[in-house]
Amino acid sequence: MTMWCPDLSRHAGPAYCAIADAVGAAVASGRLAPGDRLPPQRDLAYRLGLSLNTVTRGYAEAIRRGYLDGAVGRGTYVRTPPADRPAAEGARAALTRPVAGPIDFANNLPFRGSAADALARTLAGLAADTALGALLDHKPDVALDRHAEAGRRWIATLGLDGSGRRVVLTSGAQHGLLVTLLALTRPGDAILVEELTYPPLLAIARRLGLHVFPVALDGEGVAPAALDELCRTTAARVLCCTPTLQTPTAVTMGAERRRAIADLAERHRLTVVEDDVFGFLPAARPAPLAAYAPDRTVLVASTSKSLAPGLRVGYLHAPERLEAALRSAVALSSWMPPPLMAEVATRWIEDGTAERLNAEQRAEARHRREMARAMLAGGVLAGSPDGFHLWLPLPDPWSPDGFEAAARRLGVEVRGGPRFAVDARARPAAVRLCLSHEIDRERVEIGLRTIARLLDGGYDADAFLV
Repeated sequence: MTMWCPDLSRHAGPAYCAIADAVGAAVASGRLAPGDRLPPQRDLAYRLGLSLNTVTRGYAEAIRRGYLDGAVGRGTYVRTPPADRPAAEGARAALTRPVAGPIDFANNLPFRGSAADALARTLAGLAADTALGALLDHKPDVALDRHAEAGRRWIATLGLDGSGRRVVLTSGAQHGLLVTLLALTRPGDAILVEELTYPPLLAIARRLGLHVFPVALDGEGVAPAALDELCRTTAARVLCCTPTLQTPTAVTMGAERRRAIADLAERHRLTVVEDDVFGFLPAARPAPLAAYAPDRTVLVASTSKSLAPGLRVGYLHAPERLEAALRSAVALSSWMPPPLMAEVATRWIEDGTAERLNAEQRAEARHRREMARAMLAGGVLAGSPDGFHLWLPLPDPWSPDGFEAAARRLGVEVRGGPRFAVDARARPAAVRLCLSHEIDRERVEIGLRTIARLLDGGYDADAFLV
């Protein structure tokens, strides 16, 4: 056991974060080596003059960041990189996604894939480009037109004709949702959203002063009868929905359902905001809603889920009549998306890299979904086999909050159904599992075994019921 005792005065922020920072610095400098055992938490708390709870939180944060491993009865050790991964690669991975600590089935981010290698090649090509300076100019119109054309080509692979429509660039899909609602609504307006939905959409609506009405869902997504009723009884003229791999249910609307929603949009003069952020993941899917109601739909697409999470490039594929309003909203919120990042996405679309990276995402998503299907044989998995997330209905007597707490106590982070409900009183008895955030398949397998044991009665649900 090392007698390590950090000088926290060199680290800013809360004391528990300072402890984690100090661990990271000691590991980086070699003062703490893989396999070193840290002092017991109570001893370190005494030496530092801190509470035991603060030191416990500091160790937990260092584990979350990937610096340490902890085991009940054995103590806390500096993490040793797995034998099949070079130490440098393990350290780099720990800067973004921890490879130790709680298993993360909560964050719905894509698999890492080979995007880093592709980016290195693209940056080398950019460095040799004599026209690179144009991408640092104020609104480089020629470059932006080319970037929009690449987005149009990328979206066209989904089966959406670009005639009579325009592409407006945004800084990712979430920015695209903000921009679209800025362009389509005013404070006090009513909008319709799926009764279970993407939580940041609700946060955007609140910030814009919008009144949100939830639309009931069924096994194919938005229920037409419920939508028709709300269109007749509210003043809402905007519907936000995710027809492909809906969050959180992972349901994909069939072609007939899309046609029914499009017909209602035409009948009620409803503008549909189609969040198609997962649209490039399925190997086969119906055409976007925008194909059925082209003059009534703004399709929001991006590169973050299909290629790499940090590639924040979004595309609004919209009717010509909305182009000016959308561009004004982009200018208001960010002036313009970063041209350099859009150039990376454009080059990937043009040279086939985007198609290859998307195929990697699709293959890994399917593999991990099959892992879940095999290991959670006792559970009912809702949704398509093509996405990163799945919807797991819970058996009695589990509550969603209780299951989330039990999984967390066993080292697995999940998200309970109530987190996605528009109506705070709703308690959908299910949890969402996101399988692509974890780097290693081995950790995914461990997490799934833990979930399976909870479902199979390996733990007493009464101890976790909320």
